[in-house]
Amino acid sequence: MGRKNTSRKKHKQTSAAGKTFKGVLDITRSGMGFVIVPDMETDILIRPNDFNTAMHGDTVIVRVQGGGGRRLQGEVIEVLERKRKEFIGQLQMNENFAFFIAESEKPMPDFFIPLSNINQAKDKDRVLARLVKWEKGDKRPVGEVVSVLDAENSNDIAMKEILLENGFPLEFPDDALEVAARIPDAIPSAEIQKRKDVREILTFTIDPVDAKDFDDAISFRVLKNGLYEIGVHIADVSYYVEPDTALDKIAYQKATSVYLPDRVNPMLPEHISNVLCSLRPDEDKLTFSAIFQLNNKAEVKNYWLGRTVIHSDRRYTYEEAQDVIETKAGDNAEVILVLNDLAQKMRKKRFNKGAINFSSQEVRFKLDEKGDPIGIVVKESKEAHQLIEEFMLLANRYVAENISKIKVKGKPLPFPYRIHDTPDQEKLLPFIAFANKFGHKFDASSPEAIAASFNQLLKDAHGKPEQHVLEQLGIRTMAKAKYTIENVGHYGLGFENYCHFTSPIRRYPDIMVHRILQETLDNHLHPDKKLEDKCKHCSERERAAMEAERAANKYKQVQYMKNHVGEDFDGVISGVASFGFWVETVDTKCEGLVSVNNLLEYDEFRHVESDYALVGMRSGKKFRMGDKVRIKVVAANLLKRQLDYDWVMTEEDEKPKPKGKTKNPKIKNKK
Repeated sequence: MGRKNTSRKKHKQTSAAGKTFKGVLDITRSGMGFVIVPDMETDILIRPNDFNTAMHGDTVIVRVQGGGGRRLQGEVIEVLERKRKEFIGQLQMNENFAFFIAESEKPMPDFFIPLSNINQAKDKDRVLARLVKWEKGDKRPVGEVVSVLDAENSNDIAMKEILLENGFPLEFPDDALEVAARIPDAIPSAEIQKRKDVREILTFTIDPVDAKDFDDAISFRVLKNGLYEIGVHIADVSYYVEPDTALDKIAYQKATSVYLPDRVNPMLPEHISNVLCSLRPDEDKLTFSAIFQLNNKAEVKNYWLGRTVIHSDRRYTYEEAQDVIETKAGDNAEVILVLNDLAQKMRKKRFNKGAINFSSQEVRFKLDEKGDPIGIVVKESKEAHQLIEEFMLLANRYVAENISKIKVKGKPLPFPYRIHDTPDQEKLLPFIAFANKFGHKFDASSPEAIAASFNQLLKDAHGKPEQHVLEQLGIRTMAKAKYTIENVGHYGLGFENYCHFTSPIRRYPDIMVHRILQETLDNHLHPDKKLEDKCKHCSERERAAMEAERAANKYKQVQYMKNHVGEDFDGVISGVASFGFWVETVDTKCEGLVSVNNLLEYDEFRHVESDYALVGMRSGKKFRMGDKVRIKVVAANLLKRQLDYDWVMTEEDEKPKPKGKTKNPKIKNKK
C-alpha cells in the first residue's frame, strides 16, 4: 500500500511541475515556507532561497518545481499583495546608513534604511518602520522609519503590533491623505438641489457615549394618512470617496475599521470619519436614506430609497435614550417611545419568523490615562440598542430585497449580499446530544425547526448555569456570516435578502452597496466582474479585524489579571481539551487555562469529546463545559497573551483518598 501511495504522490508532483498557483505564504519559525493554495490538498513547500522577496502572510504566485520527493516544492515568482508593510523593531545605526531589525516570531530580513529615511531616530531606538521597496535580486528590502516609539509605553506598542500582525497599517499613505485633504468641507448648493431635502423633519442619532463617527440617524414624523414616516439616514461616504482614488484603495485594502479597547484604527482618515461624514447635531449632512411608511403594527406600507440631505437636531447616547424609554420622560420622549414600540414589534415578528435570538456578552475595559485596565464591565444590550438595531436591519433588508429583483441579461445583478448559511449537520449532532443532557429537546428535521428549537432552548436555559455554554456551543454550530454575490439568505436573522448598507464609515462593503444602489436608481448599471473577489477580500479582512479585537481584549485581560495573581475567583468552564480546561471568570470574563497537570494530585483525567468533559479515571469526577468552578490565578503572560489558572478544590468536591494522604491542602471553606 505504502509504495503505491508514494508513487501516486510522485506522479502528482511530476504532473504539477511547471504549473503556477496563487496562495498565501506561511513561514514557520524554523524559516521554511509553505504556500497554502485554496482547494488544494497539500501545501507547496518553499525553501528560504526561493522566497524571492515574499514575507510571511503575503499573497504570492508560486511555480511548482519538478524532481523527486514526496511533497510539492516550488518557488515564489511574484508577490501579488503584501500582508503588511509596517513593522515594529529596533534601529541600528552605522556611520553611513542604518539597519532595522524587526521584532518578529517569523524569520525575516533586516531592512536597509538610508540616513535620509531615519526620521530623527537614534541608535537602538524602538521604531515603527515601513517597507519602501524590495526589488527582485536585491539582498535586502529598503525601508523608512515612520515614527519613534515610546519604549516606556508597552501597552501602546502591544496594540500597534496586534494591528500590524493582522495586516492593518497604522498610518494612511500620503497620497490618500492628500486626496482627503482636497475634499471641501462645504456642501455645494448644486448637490443639495439633486437630493430629497429632509432637513425640516425631526432627526437624531443614538450612539455609544464615546463614539465620534455617527454614521446613522433616524427621522420621524406622522403623515396625514396616519402612517409613521421613519427615515434611516446613512452617511453618504460614496459621495466623498470616489472609486479608484488613493483614498478608495486604502479603504478597500483595510475594508473595515478595527475597534480595540483603547483606540480605533479607522478605515478612513479621521477628518472624513469624524467630521465630514459624521452625522453631527446642528450640521447639514449628505446621506443615503431608506424612508419607510409604517402603521402602528410595524408593517411597512411603502418605502423610498435615495440620496438626501439631513440636519440632525439632537445627539443621544444609548444611556440617555434608555433613560427616556424607562422613565417615559425627556426630550422627544413621545417619538422615542413610538420608535421603541415599533422596534420591539419588529423584533418579536423576526423571532417568530425564525430569526435566532443569540445574545453575546461583550466586555468593556475601564482604562486609566496610560491605557491600563482598572476595571471590566460587561456590556448589556438594552431596548435603546435594539431600537437602532431593528431599524438598521429593516434598511439593510429592504435595500437587498430591492436589488435582488434586478436582472442584467436575465441574470441577477452582482451585489455584495451578507449571507449566513444553515448550520453544519456534523457540528449540530454533538451539540444536540449535549443539550439533551441538560433536558433540552431539539428538532433537527428542517432549518426552520432547528431555528425554532434554538430559540426554545435559549428561552428555557435563560438564567440557568448552562445558558452561557449552550449559547457559545450553539454559535459554533453556525456557519460564519460572509459577503458574497451568491444570495442564499441570512439564516440567523431569518431574512431571504440581506446586505450591509448602514455603516459605510467603518465597512467597505457598505460603500460598494451604496455605489451599486445609486447605479440602479440612475438606471445606469456597470456590473462588476470582480465583485466576488472583492467580497472574499472584505470577509477575510473582517475576520482579521475580529482576530485583532480578540487579541487586544485578551491582552487587556492578562494586563488586568496581572494585578490579581494569587487570588481566587469563581468561574465557568468555557472549553475542554485533553491537556486541560479553560475557565472564564464570572465577574470579569477573563479566560485562562487549568492544565491537566494541576489535577494529577486529585486523579488522572481523560477527555470525553462527546460530553465536552474531562473525567476522572478513579473518582468519576467531571469537569464539563458550563460547570462552575473556583480557580486561582497563577500566571499572567503579556507576551503570549496567556492566563494560567489552578483549580481550587472546595468542600463540595469529593476526593478519592490516595494511600498515605488524609488531608488536601487545597480544600477551601473547611469549617
